[in-house]
Amino acid sequence: MSFIERFFKFDYLSNFIAAFVAFFSIITIIYSIGFMRGKKRQFAYYAYIIFTLFASLGVVFANHLIVFIIFWGLLGLLLYLLIGFGEKENTSATAKKTFIIIGGTDAVMLLGIALIWRISGTFAMDKLSIILNNKLAVYAYLCLAIGALAKAGAMPFHTWIPDTAEDAPTPVTAFLPASLDKLLGIYFLARISLYIFKMDAAMNTFLMVVGSFTIVAAVMMALIQHDLKRLLGYHAVSQVGYMVLGIGTGNPIGIAGGLFHMLNHAIYKSCLFFSGGAVEKEAKTTDLDKLGGFAKIMPITFISFLVASFAISGIPPFNGFASKWMIYQGIIETAKSGGYLWIVWLVAAMFGSALTLASFMKLIHAVFLGQPSQSREGKKPKIRETSIFIRIPTIILASLCIIFGVFAYQIPLKMFIIPSLGSKVQFLGVWNSSLATLLIVVGILIGAAIYLLGKVIKTRETKVFIGGEDLAKYPQMRVSGGDFYNTIQEIGFLKIIYKLAQKKIFDIYNVGSKITFGFNRILRFLHNGVLSTYLSWCLLGMGIIFYILLK
Repeated sequence: MSFIERFFKFDYLSNFIAAFVAFFSIITIIYSIGFMRGKKRQFAYYAYIIFTLFASLGVVFANHLIVFIIFWGLLGLLLYLLIGFGEKENTSATAKKTFIIIGGTDAVMLLGIALIWRISGTFAMDKLSIILNNKLAVYAYLCLAIGALAKAGAMPFHTWIPDTAEDAPTPVTAFLPASLDKLLGIYFLARISLYIFKMDAAMNTFLMVVGSFTIVAAVMMALIQHDLKRLLGYHAVSQVGYMVLGIGTGNPIGIAGGLFHMLNHAIYKSCLFFSGGAVEKEAKTTDLDKLGGFAKIMPITFISFLVASFAISGIPPFNGFASKWMIYQGIIETAKSGGYLWIVWLVAAMFGSALTLASFMKLIHAVFLGQPSQSREGKKPKIRETSIFIRIPTIILASLCIIFGVFAYQIPLKMFIIPSLGSKVQFLGVWNSSLATLLIVVGILIGAAIYLLGKVIKTRETKVFIGGEDLAKYPQMRVSGGDFYNTIQEIGFLKIIYKLAQKKIFDIYNVGSKITFGFNRILRFLHNGVLSTYLSWCLLGMGIIFYILLK
């Protein structure tokens, strides 16, 4: 057996993930040429991107758990280094936070690998088939799953993603938290759930609980955000819930939907971040209250963002609808095993889609369709799209949102997803994407005809006003999309939850830091430099040891 055959394996699943890892790496490099122009340390930046590509391929093709964890840990270091290229005040703290969360969960994965060695006596992934019939096996699975969920950004290991989205350079956010980390995290979760371990109903239920909670909780946080990139960051967390939920169904249609959604998310979320980055480069801010009116200024960026927004919201015929629809079918399929929990999972998934659409209505209004901020008030809109290197990736990704939705059966499912599972996927129902697309196009053409007819008729133009007030005279009357849904923070139980979230009670990093520093304060109090105190602790320690030995 050769070295490569011993430590690496090439199958449909790994080849599929590797192909899109390479694709998103190329797309990010093209985008970075336009976005990072003029920035410092350009050589180091592109070197880290290329190293990330090779490390990701090492993770995907690794067939030996030790080789796998080496490449996996290297990705955590590269993520830390790439976040450091941000120029915001909190960038350094965000990079450290990310490194600690990812590094801490990597240490938990090491424990899981040690448990697997204890159970099976091998590190070869293709030789493992562990039944979850004892505590040691369950602990091993949970340790590995924690690492996968943290990399993908599922709750409660998610808090590094919104911070990274806000403070890291846009291409870094699109490259790692939005695309590669989702691909790799969900890939490994699928690998351990489908091949390394034999899942049971209890563990599948655990995954569906995590997935459902992540969907709803993260999208509720996204609703109230006032920063473009931070809002997208919370949606990157919410969408992970669909992937985990799909894998947790344990049936082919649900798992295929989860993997398909993993791919779709990488496409439309990268498109959203790239489009948002184009606006950021033009406006020099991501504060929703300081944006508005960019549909006239950047029409191509607006269309790309709109398409990706429809996709993430699950609007047909875009790709996000196709994968969510498969996940819904997978959830319904679990009803055959009895019980009524499937209703909870289905409601959570559909409710999450509705809130996603609501939050993107807010985002599109605040950035593109609303009135310009006071700093740009009175300036005549002038089309000034950004560099072609920024436009090309967004156009390609927006096009894929359409192609992978309209031709979901013919291209992504047939070529990538279903072959990766190695099993037949039985659909509970079929929808005609071609017919639906045709009807939507006809509707758009009719709307365009009505609009053009209205342009022919002589119309009267007037200044923009709200409630009868002239915005030039009363700028405080401007409605900002950033204020949408603020009132939900004052609703009963949600008010308490949002206040706790504001205090970072649900931030595992913040809670861990407080516990650690609290323990350190106790140690500093005990180690006060007084000899008599040290002698007292020594005598106490000796007493405990003698008690244990003589017991």
